[in-house]
Amino acid sequence: MECVAPQGRTRGFGIDVGGSGIKGAPVDLTNGEFAAERVRLDTPEPSTPENVVEVILEVLSAFDWTEPFGCTFPGIVIRGRIRSAANVDKSWVGVDLAAVLGERTGQHVIVVNDADAAGVAEGRFGAAAGVDGVVIVTTLGTGIGSAVLHDGVLLPNTEFGHLHLHGKEAEKHAAASVREEKGLSWEEWAERLQDFYAHLEFVFSPDLFIVGGGVSKKADRFLPLLDLRTPIVPAGLLNDAGIIGAALLAAEGAPG
Repeated sequence: MECVAPQGRTRGFGIDVGGSGIKGAPVDLTNGEFAAERVRLDTPEPSTPENVVEVILEVLSAFDWTEPFGCTFPGIVIRGRIRSAANVDKSWVGVDLAAVLGERTGQHVIVVNDADAAGVAEGRFGAAAGVDGVVIVTTLGTGIGSAVLHDGVLLPNTEFGHLHLHGKEAEKHAAASVREEKGLSWEEWAERLQDFYAHLEFVFSPDLFIVGGGVSKKADRFLPLLDLRTPIVPAGLLNDAGIIGAALLAAEGAPG
């Protein structure tokens, strides 16, 4: 999946479904910025397909959006169908979310892994724009998402947050939510991140790490504490990348 400019469309719409919140906004596709202030609603409990879809529709209706749109999901997505659900209700597995949303809205819908959407946006408009070689984008939040770009082309559904470190999944060891739940200092959390990024560095030898997610706004508190050979920088689009990437992919894939 190559990060190229959409053909003939200057505006799109993206929705970012997360473990704690569902966010959406129209996007100016010429510069990769929101065209209006985003709307954020809490992810419902339980986070079943029926409940989440209703919130997605509520976000769309807040902008009266009736054109093609993109939607992220925190799990493996293959041709619009959900194949894993680590941080939302397990009933999602097997759901064709693209088809469900298409039927409910009458629009062309692209569904993509949330970190992959962020990676696409960073490759087009953010910290990975114009960067050759292997770029690993990670999103630190409820879990750890990942995207890999090679010369700007996405390798989808990598799920590095589910690699094992110290006998547990990496996101159970080093996600931003773990820092909050355990009351870790920035220094203590950085030690866990060091384990994670050093492991990725050894296995993949990337040219650049990019760190996204909400905590990227505070990157100066923890990135300088990491000791890696690979440059590591905050996401250029911070936590907006998922929405922007979803909108971009939907515009590229929309008919007409």
